[in-house]
Amino acid sequence: MSFLKKIIVRVVLASATGSMLIAPASAQLRIEIAGVGSSQIPVAIAAFADEAMTPQQITAIIKDDLNRSGYFKIIEAGAVITETSPVNFDEWKKRGAEALVVGSVQRLADGRFDVRYKLLDTMKSASLSGFSVAATPENTRKTAHRIADDIYEKLTGVRGAFSTRIAYVTKAGREYRLEVADADGEGVRVALRSNEPIISPSWSADGTKVAYVSFEAKKPVIWVQNLMTGERRVIANYKGSNSAPAWSPDGSKLAIALSRDGLTQIYSVNADGSGLQRLTNSSGIDTEPQFSADGQSIYFLSDRSGGPQIYRMNSNGGEAKRVTFSGSYNITPRISPDGRTLAYISRREGKFQLYALDLVSGQEQRLSDTSKDESPSFSPNGRYIMYATESGRRGTLAVVSVDGKVKQKLTVQAGDIREPTWGPFMK
Repeated sequence: MSFLKKIIVRVVLASATGSMLIAPASAQLRIEIAGVGSSQIPVAIAAFADEAMTPQQITAIIKDDLNRSGYFKIIEAGAVITETSPVNFDEWKKRGAEALVVGSVQRLADGRFDVRYKLLDTMKSASLSGFSVAATPENTRKTAHRIADDIYEKLTGVRGAFSTRIAYVTKAGREYRLEVADADGEGVRVALRSNEPIISPSWSADGTKVAYVSFEAKKPVIWVQNLMTGERRVIANYKGSNSAPAWSPDGSKLAIALSRDGLTQIYSVNADGSGLQRLTNSSGIDTEPQFSADGQSIYFLSDRSGGPQIYRMNSNGGEAKRVTFSGSYNITPRISPDGRTLAYISRREGKFQLYALDLVSGQEQRLSDTSKDESPSFSPNGRYIMYATESGRRGTLAVVSVDGKVKQKLTVQAGDIREPTWGPFMK
């Protein structure tokens, strides 16, 4: 299939009726982990005092988060230690722990839980961090993720990404579902159900909305849906295909791809669907736009040089410069939050695989071992990339660290799962 047909086929299918209820999904994501970071930090985690009263065990969630990251070696403390307990640092040094996590839980009069946490540096016999949170029962898991994020940041120097969400599309039988889950695969909610394809979900910067393409009108139409209320509105429903929505960092605009005037080109539109502006005017196909984190540039896919390659232009349009030169088929650009790394899918020797390009050094690295990869998405901290692939002829999601050392596979019990996008940090 040619580049033109492959891109457009994703965007020209057929009809359905959507349901806008945000309801619990029946199946959680299953995560399998392989590989570890280049070095692991040994951390002892003590059970929080009285955490049995909370709906979810806080320390278990913290351990799972840190284990999943691949950069920590968990040492079981084997005892309850509160944030006010005296600590024998020499004992923890002998057990090989470089850090110790302690805490407690107290029930408040209004039904919330006072979760108190402290991170200790055993090498320096000092406190590294700590805080307390008054958490509602339904926010217990979120609080544990916040603690894990703090541990990750204080010990690695990079903010953790456990307090984030992901969106993706599942297909079981004839039904397509746009689902949202916590980054650990828990708390799955259905944002939209349809008997026809849903593709290209994209998070707004504040995490309250998702833009996507739905085929319920017997053509590809771009919608924006409020995940808090379920309210949705059409953003682009022009003649031809309306595809590939991508939010600007400030949430005021979306970059989109339209074929309204013939060949597919890049446009921008205000978040309410007004103010349509054409940004490219080439003789080729321009699609799959992505804003840089600072909002100054747009990366996009074009075949203007004879084959699909990735280009960059000013976010207001203008001259485009080619970015990828290795390989004859590079698609689906995604730029890291710090602007240094470009992720994309490249076809080489018949395999579609995930690659990363260091935009400073020009060094390219293949990050996946699979052969049918698509839809990469960076974590908000830039340390990981999620993408869709196939395993046993079923669509699955995978996560890989940007150095290629830590890998995860995410599956659902029944059906395919594709089109992932990693959301921002939860408020």
